[in-house]
Amino acid sequence: MAEYQTHPYDVLVIGAGGSGLRAAIEASAGGATVGLVTKSLLGKAHTVMAEGGIAAAMGNVDERDNWKVHFSDTMRGGQYVNNWRMAELHAKEAPDCVRELEAWGSVFDRTKEGRILQRNFGGHRYPRLVHVGDRTGLEMIRTLQDHGIHQGIEVHMECTMLTLLLDDGRVAGAFGYDRERGRFLLFPAKAVVLATGGIGRAYKITSNSWEYTGDGQSLAYHAGAALIDMEFVQFHPTGMVWPPSVQGILITEAVRGEGGILKNKEGRRFMFDDIPELYRNQTADNEEEGWRYTQGDRNARRPPELLTRDHVARCIMREVKAGRGSPHKGVFLDIAWIKEKLPNAPEHIKRKLPSMYHQFKQLADIDITKEPMEVGPTTHYMMGGIKVDAESQMSTVPGLFAAGECAAGLHGANRLGGNSLSDLLVFGKRAGHHAALFAKSQGSTRVDEQLVDRTANEALVPFERSAGEGPYQIQHELQEMMQHNVGIVRVEHEMELALREIESLKQRAAKVAVYGNREFNNGWHTALDLSNLLTVSEAITRAALERKESRGGHFRDDYHDKNPEYGTFNIMVKQGPDGAMQISRVPIPELPAELKQVIEENK
Repeated sequence: MAEYQTHPYDVLVIGAGGSGLRAAIEASAGGATVGLVTKSLLGKAHTVMAEGGIAAAMGNVDERDNWKVHFSDTMRGGQYVNNWRMAELHAKEAPDCVRELEAWGSVFDRTKEGRILQRNFGGHRYPRLVHVGDRTGLEMIRTLQDHGIHQGIEVHMECTMLTLLLDDGRVAGAFGYDRERGRFLLFPAKAVVLATGGIGRAYKITSNSWEYTGDGQSLAYHAGAALIDMEFVQFHPTGMVWPPSVQGILITEAVRGEGGILKNKEGRRFMFDDIPELYRNQTADNEEEGWRYTQGDRNARRPPELLTRDHVARCIMREVKAGRGSPHKGVFLDIAWIKEKLPNAPEHIKRKLPSMYHQFKQLADIDITKEPMEVGPTTHYMMGGIKVDAESQMSTVPGLFAAGECAAGLHGANRLGGNSLSDLLVFGKRAGHHAALFAKSQGSTRVDEQLVDRTANEALVPFERSAGEGPYQIQHELQEMMQHNVGIVRVEHEMELALREIESLKQRAAKVAVYGNREFNNGWHTALDLSNLLTVSEAITRAALERKESRGGHFRDDYHDKNPEYGTFNIMVKQGPDGAMQISRVPIPELPAELKQVIEENK
């Protein structure tokens, strides 16, 4: 085996967002030696972009809230294909995780009585989101980093993992490279936690940062782990569509939670036109009641702009397709209108939504206190991912754990806003704890030297081609194709076409050429990312073809209705013995009687 920089650990955590940091802290607290690998720089994780808040049933603003209501909201939002045990653990443990974060230094917004303030958010019955203005994710990362650096965790920044290593079917570490200098790195480990985030860069319009190329899902898949729910991609209803300088950038749901409304080009508030029966008794049927709700009136019902994200996104697309959209194929999101209700509206908006105000003023010269924003759906979140055990977060490969967005189960067919940040805390903590236990209970592992050498050689092949297509064109074509054929509205013939195009793109990706040397070579990085993007794109498409119904984030224009049969299983994706992608159906375990009762009581 060639000489590589080698860094052995008990537990290797890949990804330094909320779930990765929380897993690393917990694994270290469990007595394990911990290595933390991040594709970007420490502090630049995509978690910092989470603006709305952390969903936790603390009952600080409305004492009627509790874990049972949160659990019921999560299950209903996920259309009951969630892993119910994960939903139960999440609802029960989120409040303590928030208190733990506070004890470590997080400075949350407060009520007049000094308790942690909570705000309204889509799909949540009561004000539930713990927040720091609209910079909650940034505060979470700051706190976890400040706490984590004192735990003896070794951090490797700007590193990309190319493959997971196995020893007799059990995970044995990972192999990758340093993005800055191009040096290969070997990480032998007794347990690995994947916390790499989502897949947004498989689509043209996305709120996700450049790192989100499906690395964790692809690494796990090629190591033999199962993926589930890959058809469930969440398109956030409010991403900027104009001007081009801010296209795809997310407008937090907190804008609607603070009173922002959606209007079409006629100036009409169209969300009142389509309120699902499931939510009718919780949703305001007039503007005045919706406004009272955003101002904390416990007797009022929530405005229709705070319905689940999949529903709001489809309502926006309906207006656009009917010719009632904004000039750039979106609609208008207006928070400035509250000046009719509040005399100090501009100051109120700047205080409640400081990042939103400054970001769009600086990047697009749009003053949200005076004018509406032009918005439309943007690829935002992946509900599907690596299949994990609810208690331990271990995948179907022994010693391989996953947490956060790259893991699946909690959110079912659709994620409620704010559940992502509490997901990171609850299951990042569990993954780290059980990874440390696994590492301590298992013997040493052996590195597959042949696989390491083969992976290194394959990674360098693009430099050896004297002529060939560049990786950027292939990435661009994949993003355009996924946006058009496997986007927010899907039909069978377009997805069949997508599969053929993915196969063609795979063949082209295998022949890409890159130029220059290994140092600071973005073309090389993009060439290596293509395999991950193509893997997750194929998994999404095949799972979406298999689910012949519309449910949550998955909408089929050729199967508009929800089919009860499809609510009894999850769709699993796994690599077959011949290397081909295989699809199967995994039955969902029946809800225990006590949890059925909880849901019944909270309908």
